[in-house]
Amino acid sequence: LYIGWFGVLMIPTLLTATSVFIIAFVAAPPVDIDGIREPVAGSLLYGNNIISGAIIPSSAAIGIHFYPIWEAASLDEWLYNGGPYELIVLHFLFGVCCYIGREWELSYRLGMRPWISVAFTAPVAAAAAVFLVYPIGQGSFSDGMPLGISGTFNFMLVFQAEHNILMHPFHQLGVA
Repeated sequence: LYIGWFGVLMIPTLLTATSVFIIAFVAAPPVDIDGIREPVAGSLLYGNNIISGAIIPSSAAIGIHFYPIWEAASLDEWLYNGGPYELIVLHFLFGVCCYIGREWELSYRLGMRPWISVAFTAPVAAAAAVFLVYPIGQGSFSDGMPLGISGTFNFMLVFQAEHNILMHPFHQLGVA
């Protein structure tokens, strides 16, 4: 089993993202996603099931600011403003980038060419576009994709309604 230097970074970040996701999916309190003091519940303990449950994105009041646990006045405030979403997304993106580096490092050590890691950059670029680039472009992490089944479908419907992505020429060329 090869770990490598990128694996040393990958393992703790992906374990952090996974454990916070599980805890937040089960027990996170409602999040004020729109910044208007009307919290949205996404966890199982607050009445959702596996299909409707989600990690709700950070509050619009936070915007695109980095919002670590130590910046909030209390843990309750951090949870109310959707802190787990940003923690999960940033740790996940860093972890999968380290996975790409680990694939490259392993192929380099074995004397292979790095095309496996290059091929894996396509889904990583798609995840970065949905979780990082789009929210930054919109000005708030509250516009990011919720981490759940129904939230993902709702995000796709809203994205199509707001941007008419299906009629974009590059999308049409990619489908054709």
